[in-house]
Amino acid sequence: MASRIFSFFLLILLLPLFFAIFLFLFLEDGMPIIYKQKRAGVNSTFFFIYKFRTMKRNTPELPTHLLVDPDKYILKIGYLLRKFSLDELPNLINILKGEMVFVGPRPALHNQSDLIAVRKKYGIDKLKPGITGWAQVNGRDELSLEEKCNFDKEYLDKRSLIFDLKILLLTFSKVVLGSNVRH
Repeated sequence: MASRIFSFFLLILLLPLFFAIFLFLFLEDGMPIIYKQKRAGVNSTFFFIYKFRTMKRNTPELPTHLLVDPDKYILKIGYLLRKFSLDELPNLINILKGEMVFVGPRPALHNQSDLIAVRKKYGIDKLKPGITGWAQVNGRDELSLEEKCNFDKEYLDKRSLIFDLKILLLTFSKVVLGSNVRH
């Protein structure tokens, strides 16, 4: 419940930033500004995550690293939004709805069956997905599927308020530096 209340206040506080991003995205590529994408949640159920759109309309729905020449799809403002994780700000809506939390494994795309299967095997699928997580602060886009799941499993085993605070602080430093982002 605390996550939901905090996300509500963050949404209000960040409204000016939301409007600025909205304007830049609209001017570069029109509507829609926010898109929803099917992701794996608790117990491998699915929900729709909200994000600012960083890619051109009609881009194939694949992880960026699987696109042939992803640079031709990413918007100019999209690079900046991704580098500083600003595209994730609408995830606050998912927290408000109770589908996500601030710290947990990042939700897999609905078609990442390999990642979903390994998370189920390790029991990671029992956790609510998060805006950030232990895997994100330890490599983010640079991690293999197995490395990502090992970090997620470590998080599952070590969960605590102190560990969550450590991850949030590390996330803030990574976001400010814009590190470990491929595209």
